[in-house]
Amino acid sequence: IGITNIDPIKYNLLFERFLNPDRKSMPDIDTDFDDEGRQKVIDYVVDKYGKSQVAQIITYGTMAAKMSIKDVARVMDLPLAESNAIAKLVPDKPGIELRRVLQAPMKAKDGEKSLEEKDGLVSEDLDNVRRIRELYAQRDTPAGKVLHEAERLEGSVRNTGIHAAGIIIAPKDLTELLPVSVAKDSPLWVTQFEGSIIEDAGVIKMDFLGLKTLTIIKNALAMIKQNHGVDISIDDIPLDDPKTYELYQQAATIGTFQFESPGMQKYLRELKPDKFGDLIAMNALYRPGPIAYIPNYIDRKHGREEITYDLPEMKEYLEETYGITVYQEQVMLLAQSLAGFSKGDADVLRKAMGKKQKAVLDKMKAQFIKGAVAKGLAEDKLEKIWTDWEAFAQYAFNKSHSTCYAFVAYQTAYLKAHYPCEYMSAVLNNAGSIEKITFFMEECKRMGIKVLGPDINESLKGFAVNKIGEIRFGLGGMKGVGEAAVENIVEERKDGYKDIFDFIKRINQRAVNKKTLESLAYAGGFDCFPEHHRRQYFYIPEGETATGLEKIIKYGQIISNQNTNAGHTLFGDLPTMMEIPAPKLAECEPWSLTEQLDKEK
Repeated sequence: IGITNIDPIKYNLLFERFLNPDRKSMPDIDTDFDDEGRQKVIDYVVDKYGKSQVAQIITYGTMAAKMSIKDVARVMDLPLAESNAIAKLVPDKPGIELRRVLQAPMKAKDGEKSLEEKDGLVSEDLDNVRRIRELYAQRDTPAGKVLHEAERLEGSVRNTGIHAAGIIIAPKDLTELLPVSVAKDSPLWVTQFEGSIIEDAGVIKMDFLGLKTLTIIKNALAMIKQNHGVDISIDDIPLDDPKTYELYQQAATIGTFQFESPGMQKYLRELKPDKFGDLIAMNALYRPGPIAYIPNYIDRKHGREEITYDLPEMKEYLEETYGITVYQEQVMLLAQSLAGFSKGDADVLRKAMGKKQKAVLDKMKAQFIKGAVAKGLAEDKLEKIWTDWEAFAQYAFNKSHSTCYAFVAYQTAYLKAHYPCEYMSAVLNNAGSIEKITFFMEECKRMGIKVLGPDINESLKGFAVNKIGEIRFGLGGMKGVGEAAVENIVEERKDGYKDIFDFIKRINQRAVNKKTLESLAYAGGFDCFPEHHRRQYFYIPEGETATGLEKIIKYGQIISNQNTNAGHTLFGDLPTMMEIPAPKLAECEPWSLTEQLDKEK
């Protein structure tokens, strides 16, 4: 029905995990879009349902231990240095509570749920706790008063924010259902209820997420079409492509989605995946907890470990993962097959296992044993299966999620395998930091792809692939080169710039100013003009005051003024303009490679 672009029947992805008659709560709907597409979807939703029926979701920030001390100290005029000194005595542990720091048993011998045991505090932390408790005991001192008030205010709402991805859609005007407010930086309304309780008001909550990988795919496809004339439908690529699996088997996954970490690369080399199911399983298993089962999965795939099933009936659903229970959906299907659970009951079981709802699990265990025994299955085997499932619940993963993400990962690997230059160019354009750009340039080098510096005759705004399959650095990636300058340079160079003087005559110097020209010269953007080297643009000969670049700029301004004045004369259409000679740049020694690299921006 078009909810997902993966075939749910082929991969046993259960609709009942999303929605079924026994489900009391609304499903969790997360949708990923490329960075530009996310805003388009939000605009579409507002246009379709109306501004009064769509809103973002508020978040409430509360006072944590250290912040409550600092806030109270500020209000009570405690000196900043003293305030910071008290706050530093609170141990740096995520989620630590001031109330526990001041009141809880310190060591295991002092009582249950001690700071040492429950919060993992070490000797140095406990020394700080003793000091802060001494201050707390002196109730009449400024520090003591601050701590008592901070203890009382800890957990209070301190500020509001907006949920990064959450959007709600209501069946009618939101003001009839819940309180709303306005946002500073958005035209959308904002709910005054948090996401955890919002669905009780009768609205649908959806998470619209911007996924950078989808932007990379979109950019790569556009470059492939431009350079090769191939229009790829990315959702229809073959899932048995040998070249793509060769990439995975070699763990050449840097720049691809989900599979690029060193740990994952190690397992890919050992696994040698040759089918899409292997990628789904690895995506689910490579997390804290189930990662311990990856060696078993690999050994079973390659016949080094025997594949066993507690019951022959389980083979149908566990065969794809070599007898290892990996997905929540496998438990749901087995509960239906072995014990006659309805699809709704199977989802209730899945949820109860995930949330460790003991009362529900005890009830469902009896239902499972009774139903399976009625089908003639041995009770001792069923007890073992149930025990295994309860342990499995700690790491069980959603196969639907894993399959969709494995599909996106496969798409990135396919593009990297078949169109490496275009794909890596898209990755570089979305790298986000100079460290990541350097990292991905190293990967290009490993792949045998040249990444060349900026070129005034070849570069676009971002990284792009030239006619001979090399990646050219983008003009927009340089410090001092603005968007207007890039647009003007690219727009004017229809047949290329013949030399630096042809360039300066054709560009708009209001858009491409002196700072931009200096940045281009330092970075080698004019190296395509062999008659001049970089230092000549900055060299001032003895007895003169202007650099080579300043002479070029002046020349461009004279030509521009001449063209403007000619257009304003009575006989402007006549070829009477005087030829202005281009200036000569003084000869000088070129910079060494070290000097060039030092001056590049």
